Amino acid sequence: MLSYILRRLLYAIPILIGVNLLTFALFFVVNTPDDMARLQLGAKHVTAEAIERWKTEHGYDKPLLLNEAATGMEKLTNTIFFQHSAAMFAFRFGKGDDGRDIGNEIRTRMGPSLAIALPVFVIGLLVNITFALLMVFFRSTYLDLGGVVLCVMLMSISGLFYIIAGQYFVAKLWNLLPISGFADGADALRFILLPVLVSVVAGIGSGARWYRTIFIEEIGKDYVRTARAKGLSEVRVLFRHVLKNGMIPILTGAVVVLPLLFMGSLITESFFGIPGLGSYTIDAIQAQDFAVVRAMVFLGSFLYIVGLILTDISYSWVDPRVRLR
Repeated sequence: MLSYILRRLLYAIPILIGVNLLTFALFFVVNTPDDMARLQLGAKHVTAEAIERWKTEHGYDKPLLLNEAATGMEKLTNTIFFQHSAAMFAFRFGKGDDGRDIGNEIRTRMGPSLAIALPVFVIGLLVNITFALLMVFFRSTYLDLGGVVLCVMLMSISGLFYIIAGQYFVAKLWNLLPISGFADGADALRFILLPVLVSVVAGIGSGARWYRTIFIEEIGKDYVRTARAKGLSEVRVLFRHVLKNGMIPILTGAVVVLPLLFMGSLITESFFGIPGLGSYTIDAIQAQDFAVVRAMVFLGSFLYIVGLILTDISYSWVDPRVRLR
């Protein structure tokens, strides 16, 4: 197990380097520091002095990859790549264009993002799997057909509709919960209930239909017929055998959600005024704060790779036939 984890970690390093090089090329080669300065200064006719001043203030006045004017290791370290891209491997993200420390903002905003994402992930998983098992239990009946039709209808509706409808009915018309905002401590519960409810409902269609497909495939296999021949009830077959053997594809699908647990939902946080990493990323894109966007891209890539490793490790827990070598 340990050797497998070490190998996967070594595989992850070239991937992160590739992502880092790609984002560096996009943000500093395609879009040069001079272009960033013009966008931030927001003037049609910006003087060369103003551009150089902005680049100096933000540390973009150095060469991109190799500093010929420096000596020794500073030829490599006193460059934009080392100070603004390679430093991310040590989780030093620097400062945004607004002067605030990006690392501190990430640590501060991770809490609100987790407060929304974790309940959505856990509750959504339980609701979707339960609904899918019910459809499989009543398969080939009108209840199953109605469940599939409902899932397709829910999938066909934009996520923005659920947000707007939830805010209008629950918050504005019925005045049950705040329409947006966030608070610390126990008061945060009032503000996260509506986003969690909306997110869970919006994900039922695609989630339940996906799990139903997994369970339908499993229920036609030989081990299910053997279990029925031994006299096991349909409920026990579903929950003890089908659900257990369907965990591998379920875990594979769950890994996609892992970066969102920490980085938040861009749309949900923006509409509900949650000061999490999702709204932080949206604000950075709107403000054209490329330093924050680069940090979010790198952090998302890192979390996705961690999720892949954790998923592979969890395979051996849910299925003893899987051996990690």
